[in-house]
Amino acid sequence: MDLKKLAGQAGQFLTRAVQYTEEKIGSAEKTELDGHFESLSHQADSARHWTEKMLVGAESVLIPNPGNRVEDMIFEKIEKRRPNRLSNLEYFGLDMVQAGNDFGSGTAYGSALLKVGGAEQRLGMVEREFISNAVQGFIQPLRKFLETEMKTITKEKRLLETKRLDLDACKSRLRKARSLDGQSSQKDAVDPKVLVAQAEADLRKAQADFDRQAEITKLLLEGVRSSQAAHLRYLNELVEAQTLYYDQSHKVMVELQKELASLSLSTDDTAGATTASGVPVKASSIPETNASLTAKENGVKEGEEGGSWRRAKVVCDYDAMSRDEMSLMMNEIVWYCEKGGQSSDFVMAKRDNQTGRVPGAYLEPLDD
Repeated sequence: MDLKKLAGQAGQFLTRAVQYTEEKIGSAEKTELDGHFESLSHQADSARHWTEKMLVGAESVLIPNPGNRVEDMIFEKIEKRRPNRLSNLEYFGLDMVQAGNDFGSGTAYGSALLKVGGAEQRLGMVEREFISNAVQGFIQPLRKFLETEMKTITKEKRLLETKRLDLDACKSRLRKARSLDGQSSQKDAVDPKVLVAQAEADLRKAQADFDRQAEITKLLLEGVRSSQAAHLRYLNELVEAQTLYYDQSHKVMVELQKELASLSLSTDDTAGATTASGVPVKASSIPETNASLTAKENGVKEGEEGGSWRRAKVVCDYDAMSRDEMSLMMNEIVWYCEKGGQSSDFVMAKRDNQTGRVPGAYLEPLDD
């Protein structure tokens, strides 16, 4: 440890503390910035304050789980793709679908559960798409603004304050040197005129450094106002994403209302497929279609070769949300594999020559 450097920093800290105290009580001169600069500084502080509040509010609405927010921030810092998670609506809809299959699609209640569960899952996928669009179009740009432009402005304002303190200290030394000039000097003492000349040179240098730093900071502060045009664009993207989200959600619910209205609550529960004893047949006992059997026959060989692939039945339709995902159809048979490094909500699945990621909750493992 460099003790000399540490002692110098401690001495500078004490000097600054004394200077701040003297400025507060009015016994020391303080260089004031012009009114325009102070106005720009206030606007920048206000922009940072409200941007931080809006960012926190948007994150709380879009991603209520604090753990997920921290995880997303870490993935963003290391520049990796955010993990795909099923929404609560999708889990809720999946429970309804499984309950409807258990009660039997031939019953009025079971059929209604299947329809409502499918609608809830579609709402969940619409919600996930909305959150993704809002994060990319609104949250990430605002966070980037705070972490780049505002952080740079804060750094330059801090440096400007240091330059101001240096300038005021030079002014104080010059006044002290001039007060000694003309007094009788002691033997071997430094000539006061030399001290005045040195103090004036230091003051000129400190004034130039301060003026240059003030100009740099002023240019950065003026750029904050121009950034409002970009922020307005981000706000429009958020509104467009919300409009699309509510429009799609409304369409899903209107379609669901029509489907439920077509159901007759007075329908005999035994009107559907029943066993010889009159017990409704569960959806799991419905024979597989030829397409599902073909996929199963093709997948057996691949599963045996891979060693880690297992059969599963799809319990609900799923529409792929990205290129690396695969769409699913209810009651079809697919092969799936859980690979390390993937999100726990998603697994790899394949059907014939098609492979992609699918939500694991949409699959019901089958015993071989």
